[in-house]
Formats: sequence, structure tokens, C-alpha cells
Amino acid sequence: MLTVLLTTLLATPLTATKAIADDTPRSDKHYIGILATALEHRSLGYHQTLPHTKEDGWSQAGTLVIGGHITDYAHAELRFGGGYSDAEISDDLTLSVDYYASWYMGLHYPITEYANVYGQGGFSYIHGEADLENRESNLNRQYRYLDEQYPASSFSVSWLVGLDFELFDDTFLVFEGGRLFKDTDTYANTFQFSSGLRYEF
Repeated sequence: MLTVLLTTLLATPLTATKAIADDTPRSDKHYIGILATALEHRSLGYHQTLPHTKEDGWSQAGTLVIGGHITDYAHAELRFGGGYSDAEISDDLTLSVDYYASWYMGLHYPITEYANVYGQGGFSYIHGEADLENRESNLNRQYRYLDEQYPASSFSVSWLVGLDFELFDDTFLVFEGGRLFKDTDTYANTFQFSSGLRYEF
């Protein structure tokens, strides 16, 4: 009898704590996430006056997400990313994104009890480098407008759409894609495609 009573007394606070956690409004929650991000660099080599091509290439980055819910359907977040794999556009041109930082506001909507769709827009700061060898070669003349700093315009409007699935309590598997930046000076633009985990607390 004493054993049963002690077990009941110990279990009651844990049950109450879980009930309170489950009843926490989403608008009172924050979240943190870690994503593996593929960056697709598009429209490279485009020039308004020179003969040009529109080449593309892929690089890899990691992204840290920190945010919070403003309401049950709105959120705001900061993102910090760093590249770890460069994009080889041609034999002579390599692009690297060293780091980026983004601010977003967005809306999310549940489509099932365990899945949500969302979209968000904001601004990003990007710092990277363009390494062009044999700059004087005629084969590379469409890339000569690329400075060592890439992109030439560091700030850009960003957007993305995504889908998340709740794997465990407050732990979500995330899939998303969108545009990280568009370089208004060189017409190059880079899209981001990410997957990873997000935890809400």
C-alpha cells in the first residue's frame, strides 16, 4: 500500500508537467533548428552586352535557425549559415559562400495533426568569393564582370516555402526551398534547398 502511494505521488507532478507542456500555446513557443543546405547558383555568365551563357553550379552549407512564434500562425526567425563546399562553375571559375545571415517573417498552417506548410520572406546578407583563373582567356570573358567578392551586392530579398512533420513531441523534420539572394549587379542568383530538424520549446 505504501509503495503504491509513493508511486502515485511521484507520478502526479510528472503527469501534470507534461499536461502543462502539451497545453502551451504555440504562440508562446520558441524554436531552434539545424539544416543541411544545398545552394544552387544560377544565371552565371549572363551579361547584357557580351556574348554570354547562363551556367549554374552547386555548393553546400550548414544553417542554424533561431526563431519564435508570434501567433499560432505567424513566426519570425534569424538564420546563420556557413559554406563548406564550393561550386565549380567551369574549369576556371569557382564560387564560395563563406557565410550568410537572414531575417524572416512568415506564416504557417497545419494541414494535418502532425504536418504544417509555411512560407516566409525577408532579407539576407551574404559574403563569398569568386575565384576566376585565366581571366584574360576569351573562354572566360563572360565571367570577367565577377569581382573577387561574390555576390557584388551583399544584401538581397530572400524567400522560401517549406513543409514540416512532427516526428516526436515538439521535434519536426523540415523540408524547404526558396531564393537566398539575387545579385542586382551581376544578375546571378542563388536558390537554397534545405532539410533538417527543428525543436520547439
